[in-house]
Amino acid sequence: MMTVRKEEQTKIEEEQNAENLLVPLDQYLKVGLHIGTKYKTKYMEPFIYKTRQDGLAVLNVQKINDRISVATKFLSQYNPDEILIVCRRENGHRAVKMCAKLTGMKVYVGRYPPGVLTNPSLENFHEAKILIVSDPWVDKNAIKDAVTTGAPIIGLCDTNNEANNLDLIVPCNNKGRKSLALFYYILAKEFLKNKGIIKDDKEFSAQLEDFYVEE
Repeated sequence: MMTVRKEEQTKIEEEQNAENLLVPLDQYLKVGLHIGTKYKTKYMEPFIYKTRQDGLAVLNVQKINDRISVATKFLSQYNPDEILIVCRRENGHRAVKMCAKLTGMKVYVGRYPPGVLTNPSLENFHEAKILIVSDPWVDKNAIKDAVTTGAPIIGLCDTNNEANNLDLIVPCNNKGRKSLALFYYILAKEFLKNKGIIKDDKEFSAQLEDFYVEE
């Protein structure tokens, strides 16, 4: 009897968690947003669910979902033009540009030269109040600038990332084209909802494919 009750409780908890997901579980799994690397840092250990037989670490989907939710609610406190997304990794260029197009956030893709956030004399200067980096390692110059200005930093972190100077870690596969697309798809959708610009998911005009398929 106890075993049956435990199984029923587990099923109920799984159903409740599924209802709280920002997108269906299948979407998270299909793009591999939860698949990490073979290397794990101490910063990312709390977000790791297990290690596969091939050595790849697997992130906890519920924790990914929860952190994305926290990030989007936090970002909704800012005006779109106060938010800067930085993405040097080419696999994320289409995704961040689409997110910017839909939300009005600012983006900087490609190599980030130091001073973009701190030197008003630069042509590409951005006066951002909050920074999102798609990978703390390759976008480290942007993090240094944000630390100087005091802007909060949200970082997309894979299992091999350090998290120094980040104010909020969002655990995810930050290397895959489709996984980055799904993150920025959710970010755009939830930001618009939190801002009251759209009422629900049905009013979100974009499709996931728009965030990774080149026009």
